[in-house]
Amino acid sequence: MTATVLGTARGPLLRRGPRPLLMHLMLAMLKSSSSVTASLNSSAGWPGWSGAAAERARVIAAAAREAAGGRPEAFPQAVVMEALQQDRELVAGIAAYRRHPWRRELPDPPVLWTEGETRLLDFGRGRGRGGPTLLLVPSLVNRAYILDLAPGRSMARFLADAGVRVLLLDWGWPGEVERSFTLTDYIAGRLSRALQAACAQPRSSRVVLGGYCMGGLLAVAAAQGLPRYVAGLALLATPWDFHADDPDRAHTLARLAPLLEPAMAIGGALPVDLLQVLFALLDPWGIASKYRGFARLPQDSERARQFVALEDWLNDGVPLAAPVARECLQGWYGANAPAAGTWRVAGLPVMPGRLDLPCFVAVPARDRIVPPESARPLAALIPGAVLHQPQAGHIGMAAGSGAEAALWRPLLEWLRGLPGRA
Repeated sequence: MTATVLGTARGPLLRRGPRPLLMHLMLAMLKSSSSVTASLNSSAGWPGWSGAAAERARVIAAAAREAAGGRPEAFPQAVVMEALQQDRELVAGIAAYRRHPWRRELPDPPVLWTEGETRLLDFGRGRGRGGPTLLLVPSLVNRAYILDLAPGRSMARFLADAGVRVLLLDWGWPGEVERSFTLTDYIAGRLSRALQAACAQPRSSRVVLGGYCMGGLLAVAAAQGLPRYVAGLALLATPWDFHADDPDRAHTLARLAPLLEPAMAIGGALPVDLLQVLFALLDPWGIASKYRGFARLPQDSERARQFVALEDWLNDGVPLAAPVARECLQGWYGANAPAAGTWRVAGLPVMPGRLDLPCFVAVPARDRIVPPESARPLAALIPGAVLHQPQAGHIGMAAGSGAEAALWRPLLEWLRGLPGRA
């Protein structure tokens, strides 16, 4: 392994991520120290282990001793060496990422409409076969450019080149006004006005709303509130039943809400680093694993550049207005309000079953952020919805190396099949 891959090469630090760095390093330290400590007690099992867990530990320790000629210290030594190697690779991966020269250089398309910090970006229509106008609605907590990540990694530009009129809603950084917003303000206010601005364009009297992740929930509510402007819905990795996969974890996130109040009181929003902590709770060891993998990649490879592009986006988060954070944590995760039928926007319950329009529901099978069990109910609730289940992850489906086959082309064909397309 070269010095550059190990992260020992000198060079300026160009990034701050992965955010929050201290948390990821502490998680790695916790995993290493607990593994080493447990290995020292492997012959009898760790106090509190179940009988099955203790038995597995004894089997592993016995196999290690046998492989080392019966030496009792073999297993703890092997664990120590593996822990040290994993920690070295993690640090190497982080150092390589922070020094990588790749930069996103795609220029923004023209701005069609603005309000406050929000912009509606117009990718136009290419020369391909025609399709309707598609208004893409991203999450409130991530930058919109995940749908326009890089050359060859832009769903927005792919669809525009194929003849679809593509508009991308960029929520922007929440300013003083937006930090007082509720979900109703975002949906019945800003999103609805962006939708009307899109429909005021020539040949766009109705548009398809395409919601990604949290944006899909916003799109469902907006479509119900302004059905005369909506020709269809595309819901991409959109959660609905927040208790379907792991209700205990959902309740744990909801119980964290009061602990976040002091941080939200300072600036009227849930800070980016705290949002990153909440996302990390979904997969505590995942960050370390992927950075160790990055350390092994040739740093001038396309895979390395793609990793950096996605990580830059992940670390370029957006604060969440405090009222919205409370609604999401307590209402969505705690009370499971969408699936329970108690989520209200502008006083009206959001009921997908009442929608009477074409719908495409993409549920990536390997999604760890929005488990498939959480997203699939939308396809069952909306009459006639098309369920698409690619073998992809939450982000890979939208912007990964296999995104064109996993999502872009199937979505394009569905758009082309809509009645009365522009």
